[in-house]
Amino acid sequence: MSGKDTHPTRRKVLKATSGALAMTGIAGLSSAKPGDIVELNVGFDGQAGRSAALSAADSVVREFAFDAVTIRATAQAAEGLANNPNVRYVEENGTMYALAQTQPWGIDRVDADVAHANGETGAGADIAIVDTGIDSDHPDLQANLGSGTSFVSCRGGPKSCRYDWDDDNDHGTHCAGIADAVNNNQGVVGVSTEATLHAVKVLDKRGSGSFSDVAAGIEYVADQGWDVASLSLGASSGSQAVKDAGVYAYGKGVLLVAAAGNSGPCTDCVGYPAAYDEFIAVSSTNSSDGLSSFSSTGPEVEIAAPGSDIYSTIPGGYDTFSGTSMACPHVSGAGGQLMANGYTNTEARDQLTSTAEDLGLASNDQGAGLLDAAAALGLDSSDN
Repeated sequence: MSGKDTHPTRRKVLKATSGALAMTGIAGLSSAKPGDIVELNVGFDGQAGRSAALSAADSVVREFAFDAVTIRATAQAAEGLANNPNVRYVEENGTMYALAQTQPWGIDRVDADVAHANGETGAGADIAIVDTGIDSDHPDLQANLGSGTSFVSCRGGPKSCRYDWDDDNDHGTHCAGIADAVNNNQGVVGVSTEATLHAVKVLDKRGSGSFSDVAAGIEYVADQGWDVASLSLGASSGSQAVKDAGVYAYGKGVLLVAAAGNSGPCTDCVGYPAAYDEFIAVSSTNSSDGLSSFSSTGPEVEIAAPGSDIYSTIPGGYDTFSGTSMACPHVSGAGGQLMANGYTNTEARDQLTSTAEDLGLASNDQGAGLLDAAAALGLDSSDN
């Protein structure tokens, strides 16, 4: 995840040239011919804009509760929509990817163990892992699993795809274990240990999913009334449909936590959706309290968490991964604990950052500092 869209709300302009359409700001459509069918996310203002988008569609892929639709239409129709004053944006329905690096310690470092010792387990909170799914019969997760849904197909066969939201990749299950693995004297333990986990599968077996699928997953979390959405995914370019979904979910009380990205070493390179205001952008640290070499940084980084060499659950067992993908669910688990105690999403966000531990890194690297789950809960972890 890298890059920054400095004008995320600007309506994209499409221009016809030399028998093809040069889609300014819409990656992937520059070579599209006028009659080519393309998949688009269209944001609109009011009924007139909605009607224009639906009229231009060869087929409608998805209608959102917020003012956007995903359609299939000709490139020529896309050009017309982009010039419609009732249309806020037209974007290619691009792809986001799971942000893991192969190869990754963090529960002790963020003092989640202190929280557990004081009876703070996250019980009563709902944490959605918006990712590749969750292994439905993992012994370290099964007791915490609630309902789930899938916007992409599970393709691991009947043995591994018992539910449509099962994990056929590993990534989502790894993140779920960090956020909320059961404290059952086997395997690993999560930051929370008794919150309810929900699998929202928006990434496929290869770890990729469309902007529209990700937006739909965020919308779904909001409509279920769940507390936290953990998004260890992203792209270097922004998506207004995903931004819209974030605005919608944040307005409905969801704490949105997202991985900053793995484009490091770099500066000002936080990816999307983490770079959007509605999302807590999480950078990654190593066991020496330094910035992980791969971690994206920038002014959007709000907090840091362990992300290098993290041991957690995968379908059928355990493995060690590294990435801001691993840092993100540490914060999601702590956010779940706060919301289980009655915090709103905005209150939890403020509490997480105001109690973070200053590591002495630049603010673009660590944000407010390293997550301290115990301090966020008002517990004394100074001896740890």
